[in-house]
Amino acid sequence: MDHLQIGQTRLELRQGDITTIAADVLVNAANDRLAGGTGVNGAIRRAGGPSIAEECKRIGGCPTGSAAITGAGRLQARWVVHAVAPVYRRRPEDAQLLHGAYAASLRLAEEAGARSIAFPSLGTGVFGYPIEEAAPIALDTVAAHVRAGTGLTLVLFVLYSRRDHDLYAHLLADRATARGEQ
Repeated sequence: MDHLQIGQTRLELRQGDITTIAADVLVNAANDRLAGGTGVNGAIRRAGGPSIAEECKRIGGCPTGSAAITGAGRLQARWVVHAVAPVYRRRPEDAQLLHGAYAASLRLAEEAGARSIAFPSLGTGVFGYPIEEAAPIALDTVAAHVRAGTGLTLVLFVLYSRRDHDLYAHLLADRATARGEQ
């Protein structure tokens, strides 16, 4: 399953490069210093240009499990939300911090007036969070937020690899079947 309609919001999965997505908000997998990095972070900064790094430097940092918002530079977005997932260490608080990064991203997007948001799979790259554990947290956090009421009409998960996309698709289908949703 590649999509799910929850009320007025479409939850959709795509395989590809998040920097090519046209959405009001792109979510960056950031570090707590809001400094440059590799993976999604490096790709968003390269594609968006120097204004993103300049804004991040002015902000200075962001606690793990939270997020900060900047302009989007040259990206096909209005804003970038820099979400800080935990470095995975098998601690009980890892799941809570990952949930917090997704929830903070959604909150900031709505406060900015966004109607669409695109997420990568937070924490599953260099931060080492196993995608099999991270994906359910991501989908459940977003779905609960949407069910509680939102101004967002589109929430995308943009997964870089086919394997990651297929894992998210399987979990989305399981959750939709369990709730009787389509």
